[in-house]
Amino acid sequence: MGVETSQLVGANQELITDLDDPFKRMASDLDDKGFIITELDNVVNWARTGSMWWMTFGLACCAIEMMATNASRFDLDRFGIFPRPTPRQSDCLLISGTVTAKMGERLVTLYEQMSEPRYVISMGSCANSGGPYCDHGYHVIKGVDQILPVDVYIPGCPPRPEALIDGFLKLRDLIMKETIAKPSA
Repeated sequence: MGVETSQLVGANQELITDLDDPFKRMASDLDDKGFIITELDNVVNWARTGSMWWMTFGLACCAIEMMATNASRFDLDRFGIFPRPTPRQSDCLLISGTVTAKMGERLVTLYEQMSEPRYVISMGSCANSGGPYCDHGYHVIKGVDQILPVDVYIPGCPPRPEALIDGFLKLRDLIMKETIAKPSA
């Protein structure tokens, strides 16, 4: 039960071709010249996408799917995405479930305590648009985007863990397009 070196060489070549574009460019530069030349934006954004820490904020049935996504079957840890219990350690706020007016105030407070850059994922029909409760209650916020800027919407009632993983991958794509340069006034 061993692995031959010829299998490893072939496997490594396949791994290099399956990597993301910025990393592929860095690997090819390193192979040809022995050093890497890249933009600072690419390195910083690559580091940010490799260690996204999201704050757990489950309010309703979508929270069960959120917990299942972090369990052993789907395992977000392999993407470098870890849940954190405090806003001061979090990059991303994942809102899953019905947001009421009372909870909305606390949600804004938690969002303001997060350090920059911060991202918001709205998970499920209730967080996206108020869900089935928006017509029957004055207390339900008709979408979390009325109180916070949302970066990624994940539809479904409740969305499957695969949809949440896809939402995190969409957020990675958004982060890779950012720049650390200050916008001109």
